[in-house]
Amino acid sequence: MTRELKQEYTLRITQANKTQLITILYEMVLIYIDEAEAALSEDDRAEYKSAIRKIRGCMNELTASLNLEYDLAQNLLQLYLYVNRELVQASVHNEKENLEHIRLVIGELQKAYKKIENQDVSGPVMGNTQTVYAGLTYGRNTLTENITDPASNRGFCV
Repeated sequence: MTRELKQEYTLRITQANKTQLITILYEMVLIYIDEAEAALSEDDRAEYKSAIRKIRGCMNELTASLNLEYDLAQNLLQLYLYVNRELVQASVHNEKENLEHIRLVIGELQKAYKKIENQDVSGPVMGNTQTVYAGLTYGRNTLTENITDPASNRGFCV
């Protein structure tokens, strides 16, 4: 993942509600699948294992966030366990086929969550974060980001 993309996701995560966080994790899994496939094509085993490890991290976060009191969470758990089995197979056999199975499952889940994102009217999960305003200012086709209250205390007070 490029530096710019990491910055974009960091900003999105700080301003996301619960549903948007799940959608972001799904998007990140899809990006890491692309990276794994590219590394496999270039025969770069270290980068391939790194991408698999990042996918596994996202899946662990998704699994840990499930509230298993609901039937939907039980169904999602089964899908996540399937994805983890495919990840193990992808790690062992170094085949794109397993990554494509993961892409199919996560891609469909990402589409579904993207549709219900607008129904979640709760506020951002993270509080006490900096507000970033972005827009085209003082230049032709240049994007300027401004952070409000850069000196405000965003941590614990002692």
